Amino acid sequence: MRVLAISFAALMVTAVAQAVIVAFSGSVALLGDTLHNFADALTAVPLAIAFSVGRRMATRRFTYGYGRAEDLAGIVIVLLITASAAFAGYEAVKRLIDPQNVEALAWVAGAGFVGFLGNELVARYRISVGREIGSAALVADGLHARTDGFTSLAVLLGAGGAALGFPIADPIVGLLITVAICFVLRDAAREIYHRLMDAVDPALVERAEQILSAVPGVRRVGSVRLRWIGHAMRAEVEIQVDHELSLVEAHAVAVEAEHRLIHDLPKLSAATVHADPDGPSGTDHHAPLLAHR
Repeated sequence: MRVLAISFAALMVTAVAQAVIVAFSGSVALLGDTLHNFADALTAVPLAIAFSVGRRMATRRFTYGYGRAEDLAGIVIVLLITASAAFAGYEAVKRLIDPQNVEALAWVAGAGFVGFLGNELVARYRISVGREIGSAALVADGLHARTDGFTSLAVLLGAGGAALGFPIADPIVGLLITVAICFVLRDAAREIYHRLMDAVDPALVERAEQILSAVPGVRRVGSVRLRWIGHAMRAEVEIQVDHELSLVEAHAVAVEAEHRLIHDLPKLSAATVHADPDGPSGTDHHAPLLAHR
């Protein structure tokens, strides 16, 4: 929440400073960048709401808690990026059809640099803390800010082209910024889609299998399922233990497996471990369930 508050304030100051220069310079490239910075700042609002809601305790209706609110906030972020891309593209095309002179080129170039600096600082802050707490939404938002920073540098090209006597360079750069926003939109949409579909990095599954295989008493590792709920993971795993173990002994192996998973698998908050007896060859202890699979 502190990261969101600080980054929101920093980007709003950056965007307002750019908006003032847009007003007297008429730069469509800077306008597109300013709109994107405003949109980037506003993404802190749905994320803040999601983080607040996600703190609520689980209920008998929402048995896994409210962590998925982050994914809903991600959808809002994708919509905001879409809107900024559409508006920036519209303004750039309109200026291509009806070119206008860009004034105060030095100020426009300076505003582009300020936009880059503000976004890069915010990006580093969001990404660092997002990785620390395991929030994909916050990391993605940081990467979004970093891309905004590089599009701000593109404004310098538009101002340079106008200074060299090519006023059409400004709306062309505006179109390039729109394309850059679309690439950010693609990456953000893909990230949110993966979260909504419970996708995880396959390397995490392999790591979980390695952890389970090293637990004393585990003979084989069965299925391993991981899912993100907000910025924490949950696991559902199956292990096979000696069929001659008592219920208490098999349970102790399962508890140790859960304990090691939580300690050794980053961002894992809980695990459900199902222990199957590793009996004589040919014995299927799940035979009654075959018709239901």
